[in-house]
Amino acid sequence: MIEKKEIKLIAIDMDGTLLNDQHVISDENHQAIKEAEEKGIHVVISTGRTRMTCDELVNSLELNAHLITVNGSEIWDEKRELVERQLLDIKHIEQMWGLTQKHQTTCWAATVNQVIREEFPSDISAHEWMKFGFDVKEDSIRELILAELKENPALEVTNSSTTNLEINAAGVNKAKALEKVCERLGITMDNVLAMGDSLNDLAMIKEAGIGVAMGNAQPFVKESADWVTSTNIEDGVAVAIRKWALL
Repeated sequence: MIEKKEIKLIAIDMDGTLLNDQHVISDENHQAIKEAEEKGIHVVISTGRTRMTCDELVNSLELNAHLITVNGSEIWDEKRELVERQLLDIKHIEQMWGLTQKHQTTCWAATVNQVIREEFPSDISAHEWMKFGFDVKEDSIRELILAELKENPALEVTNSSTTNLEINAAGVNKAKALEKVCERLGITMDNVLAMGDSLNDLAMIKEAGIGVAMGNAQPFVKESADWVTSTNIEDGVAVAIRKWALL
């Protein structure tokens, strides 16, 4: 039996969680979030996306709350002014770009100014890097890359799907970012309801007062959560908000 708690902040992942398979926020999710805000609950979107790729969707919610982007690399306040940004060292980007070339994998990266998907810049040092990602369909190759990355204590390695790897600077994750937001608001993680579907959500799900996995979440995320809600195409966010926050 999960103990009900006073929820003062709701942290919601985007892809596979808030968004359905058409990458849209359903009316039901939108309404539940609105009701939570009207109750005085802070609703914080906590995403692996950059501001460039999440702003339109986040703005549609008309939230008056902090925003966490790039898996916790960036924290933004209610006015969307930058509170904190943590970067990856250039030498680690060079290591990961080398792995991409060695194993001929698909990669992407987030810098302060752009999301790089196709052509990788020739001058790596000319950019400020926040996240590097691999997409590797072959399990054996992905495991080789993962094993090498885990040997580097300066890296935080998660994923946002079962075929990818997402790398941020060590200590950068959604839970750490949420802790900092809670400190700013004068609340504790025990007052947080957090929900997500992938390994980049795992830390905040485990650290929150109530951690919720989506019905479509990766198995290990479900096992680590306090509760499993409906899938992202069945308004799972709204279901969890109504059960745990709108008492």
